[in-house]
Amino acid sequence: MIEKIKAAIERIDKLSEKKSLRVVSHFDTDGITSAAIFSRTLTRWGKKFSLEVVKGLEENFIKNLPDDEVLIFLDLASGSLDYLKDKKTEVFIFDHHEIEQKIPDNVFMVNPVLEGHEPISGAAVCYLFAKELSQANRDLANLAVIGMVGDLHEKNIGRVFDGILKDSETVVKKGLLVYPSTRPLDRVLEYSSNPYIPGVTGSRTNVLSLLRDAGIAFENGKYKAVYELDDSEMTKLVTSIMLKSKIKDPEGMVGNLFLVKFFNKLEDARELSALINACSRMGHSHVALGFCLGNRKFRKEAEDIYIEYKQSLVSALKYVSESEKLEGKNYVIVNARDKIKDTIIGTVASILSHSPSYEQGSIIVALAYNDDKVKVSARISGRKGRNVREILSRVVVPIGGEVGGHPNAAGCLISREQEELFIMELRKVLDVELVKV
Repeated sequence: MIEKIKAAIERIDKLSEKKSLRVVSHFDTDGITSAAIFSRTLTRWGKKFSLEVVKGLEENFIKNLPDDEVLIFLDLASGSLDYLKDKKTEVFIFDHHEIEQKIPDNVFMVNPVLEGHEPISGAAVCYLFAKELSQANRDLANLAVIGMVGDLHEKNIGRVFDGILKDSETVVKKGLLVYPSTRPLDRVLEYSSNPYIPGVTGSRTNVLSLLRDAGIAFENGKYKAVYELDDSEMTKLVTSIMLKSKIKDPEGMVGNLFLVKFFNKLEDARELSALINACSRMGHSHVALGFCLGNRKFRKEAEDIYIEYKQSLVSALKYVSESEKLEGKNYVIVNARDKIKDTIIGTVASILSHSPSYEQGSIIVALAYNDDKVKVSARISGRKGRNVREILSRVVVPIGGEVGGHPNAAGCLISREQEELFIMELRKVLDVELVKV
């Protein structure tokens, strides 16, 4: 893949002598960190460019992109190749999603999937580009770590991710996967929604009781942060949570904590990822980007948006818990219509997939209105199960539409007119898949 990156650098350098560059990036954490890395790199390289952050790519949007600029897509466009082949300009895609369409002659693709490469995020691909261009760009490695964590690649640290961790001087420690791991434990446990801990989340009384049972002391006017616990304290804490919440299997509760230097302070990469994601989901991608680029004004704005986002999320989860759901054997469909923002329906599906209420392998599908369309998000509960991207493709492709994502987390857009048909066909496929299993 490095050879592909070198070729991309050479081509972009030559093309930029005659054309300006237009960069289009995805609006989630991985996309925003990709945009921050790439824009900083282009600025240092002395290239003229414009940048746009989008929720997704639709045919009309691609058609309206100018043909007198070089088009560069970050963390998206691998599923839009049939539209891009008609562009009368050069197209570069730096992405990591699966590819099902033929790559057109006008498209230069840098994607680990093509090379049989270890799985990495879009931000990691952009960082490798930046580092190959200049070793001075190694200071952007912390953004790549946040992108990797935001895109759930932190469970498998391969050779490339390990190198990025070293470049960024990230502190990695095994511990309870609640965030932020840098804040006092009592507050973190009380407000933990991902993971949601039954009998603990939302109850300060139960949190304090749990910490007493775990033998974790209140010292110097506060409790320790998660990352400050020693191995013995961490073991006692996890055991106490399992007893209190009646969780039988701790898998998924314990993993790597990633502490990165951000604004000259040690921060939890998961918390930063959630904050960046929140800004975009609430319609403030420019704030998320400014935050990633180190603008202190945007930091305060981002923190305020994050609070608003968490309140919206609590309301959304309350709605889901009280609403009627379509349930089958090992699947549940939540049709929120206009009751939940389309920009957070994916997050809701992810939180539900981590809930102990659903068995491992269960499929969670959540729908919400997006103007005249319906946003669909699908997730797998646990780490193993059916390929939700394939399942959505089997339903969506025949009725017209595109699916993006991964085997354990995927999404699509359908028209409102197809809402009932989609749900009916989805249930058929899910029931048939179940019989096969």
